[in-house]
Amino acid sequence: MIISPGRRFIFVHIPKTGGTALSLALEARAMKDDILIGDTPKAKRRRGRLKRLDARGRLWKHSTLADIEGVLPPDVEAECLVFTLVRNPWDRMVSYYHWLCAQTFDHPAVTLARSSDFGGFVGHPQTRAAFTAMPFGAYVRGSDGAERGAVFLRLEHLDEDIAPVEAHLGFALTPLPVANRSDRTAGHRAHYTAQTRALVAELCAEDIARFGYAF
Repeated sequence: MIISPGRRFIFVHIPKTGGTALSLALEARAMKDDILIGDTPKAKRRRGRLKRLDARGRLWKHSTLADIEGVLPPDVEAECLVFTLVRNPWDRMVSYYHWLCAQTFDHPAVTLARSSDFGGFVGHPQTRAAFTAMPFGAYVRGSDGAERGAVFLRLEHLDEDIAPVEAHLGFALTPLPVANRSDRTAGHRAHYTAQTRALVAELCAEDIARFGYAF
């Protein structure tokens, strides 16, 4: 996540949507008072600043708008352009699974992925609950449950969707370099059976309908 009081924007980083690449592009032009939250190089160097912030929730790479309430004065936050990246849910699920399989830190999702095949991971109650609870829009809701008027950038159509963000910033961000790629073969369709394809369609029905995604 990046919060820029100077440029009046908030970038909300939804997991496994290509957000690391966009974060790197944004932090390359960061202002001195920008709040960088994550594991990119400049964010790590500024991590000590986070202790001085009075946030409603947890400040981490994938904070939601509700989490960061209190970081900015309400009138300043209201003026900010909020934007985030979204991704084809079937592709995102494959990327998420393979990324988890390569991790070694202690987390229930890592443990599940490393002990399951892809079908077992997708069908597990833990995965089902996580994806059902957090559709893309949930990341840009305030503590009142209302969704902000955010700009959603589809990863697959980034060059088209990013125009209003670049106009607000006054500089170009694309083309983005690939960053934090999961270790898997290209393409997501080969990883699916009819059952797992249908299950992701069920879990992510809201996002699929909202953003026009197809398998």
